[in-house]
Amino acid sequence: MAVNRNNTRVGFIRERSQMKNKKIGLYIKRDTSSGKFMDVKTTGGKFKSVRKEK
Repeated sequence: MAVNRNNTRVGFIRERSQMKNKKIGLYIKRDTSSGKFMDVKTTGGKFKSVRKEK
C-alpha cells in the first residue's frame, strides 16, 4: 500500500493501474478490482504513483 511520509508518496497504489490509449495518446487510470476506467489524464504525461499495466 502507498504511504504518505513527509508530504511525499512512497510506493505505488496497488488497486489502480494505468495504460496509454494509443488512439488519443493519453493515459487512462483503471481500477484493478472492478476493471472500470476511472480517469483520463488530460494534461499529458503519466499519473503519479500509479503502476503501469503490462
